Amino acid sequence: MRTLRTFAVAGAMLLLYTGAAVAQGIKVPAPSPAQTVKQNFALSSVELNYSRPVKKGRVIMGDIVPYNKVWRTGANSPTIITFGEDVTFGGVPVKAGKYGLLTIPGAQKWTVILTSSLDVSSPSQYKQENDVARVSVAPVALPSSVESFTIAFEKVLESSMVLTLSWDKVKVPVIITADIENKILTQIDEAMQHGDKKPYFLAASYYYEHNRDIKKAAEWVDAATAESPDAFWIWHLKAKIYAKAKDNKVAREAAMKSIELAKAAKNDDYVALNNKLLATLK
Repeated sequence: MRTLRTFAVAGAMLLLYTGAAVAQGIKVPAPSPAQTVKQNFALSSVELNYSRPVKKGRVIMGDIVPYNKVWRTGANSPTIITFGEDVTFGGVPVKAGKYGLLTIPGAQKWTVILTSSLDVSSPSQYKQENDVARVSVAPVALPSSVESFTIAFEKVLESSMVLTLSWDKVKVPVIITADIENKILTQIDEAMQHGDKKPYFLAASYYYEHNRDIKKAAEWVDAATAESPDAFWIWHLKAKIYAKAKDNKVAREAAMKSIELAKAAKNDDYVALNNKLLATLK
């Protein structure tokens, strides 16, 4: 009888041990999952690494996220943002590099901070002397609740976009801009003067889109069509440039040539684009 009890106890202990071992091997989702967001912007990119706490029915602003205290702006590890080139962050010039993203939330005003310290995960670790940018932002009330804390890039244009922090019914926007026009114009000048292959199409397109010298754009697009006489998209650009230059005769001729080539290539989109352009030429 004792032997049976001994085996029973041993068996129970083995089951408990086995159960513990199995439990140790279980993988469960993180309560505040990490996310990496990379946004191509200007002439490089911006990358953001942060963790996303979840509301779960709790009071967030003023409670889970206290007012008037430094917040790591996420959960778990510090939130890190990396700029691939010089930008302005909320109007403050910031050099390319990696920074900690912190905030001081408030009911009427948030302070958004870029710090050179990459290890701030609690208010006690924050040192204001390491601030690189310190921006005051008015929070925006949202009509519906955001369940998971979200940092996103919105209204992304070639030289401006908006970084948004959203949780519960609050959104905090910060405008990021990059001064790239002079860099691009310098690149175009260098390529035109010293490049083996001149970027006629790209240069003409940039001058057209950004209201630069339209005569120079026309000169370059003429060279581009001469280099690539079967490229219907280049002929379409030529039509648009000459239309802007008020030379409707050349614009019509270029649009008709683009239609002819686009039909041969079975590209209905460019046929439609050229027909729309032709309808505007008087």
